[in-house]
Amino acid sequence: MTSSRQPMRLYFKENLPYYLFIFVLFATGIVFGAVMVNALTLEQKQELSRHLSGFIVTIDQGGGFDPTVSFQQSLMLHLKWIALIWALGLSIIGLPLVFALDFLKGVLVGFSAGYMISEYSWQGMVFALASVLPQNLIIIPAMVVASVAATVFAVQLLKTRMIGKPGQLLQPFWSYTGIAVLMAVLLAVAALYEGYLSPGLMKWVTPMLLSAALLA
Repeated sequence: MTSSRQPMRLYFKENLPYYLFIFVLFATGIVFGAVMVNALTLEQKQELSRHLSGFIVTIDQGGGFDPTVSFQQSLMLHLKWIALIWALGLSIIGLPLVFALDFLKGVLVGFSAGYMISEYSWQGMVFALASVLPQNLIIIPAMVVASVAATVFAVQLLKTRMIGKPGQLLQPFWSYTGIAVLMAVLLAVAALYEGYLSPGLMKWVTPMLLSAALLA
């Protein structure tokens, strides 16, 4: 057990700067997404409010959700994200796009949470904690690990090209692919939560949002 932990500790220690950089990208994206809420025009806010209100009413009435379909849709979306990160990590020029995807994911999370809090105050924060936070406790770390793996492989690719020994890439490639597959499994767990558990949790907190909407 100890011997198996040593390579992992060494891997994280060697790549700590990459982890810090990508976490900062996510955090910056989250802040940027939350700030974007204040930049919305009145018409945009009204349109979003109509969509969100309809979504909340649908949840409260217990209709419009098929857990299996929701799981499949979430799974396909997550797998596309992880596959895209993996593919972009196979080339040096694709690495900036990996970072862009990380930033974009942060923006989406920050905007979603920020808008709900802006619209419904503390009730919106509770709803955001129920609908956005749980699955992202899996999704964001999985994307961070996959993005770091993509960065490590792209850097290894650059070094290998400089010394002219492409055969040295075989083992790093399979390690990189193995990490991507493992993160895909974690994202499948997140999709299971989104499909089968998240709707029930959101239904539990929607009465607070409806009461907040009536008082507004």
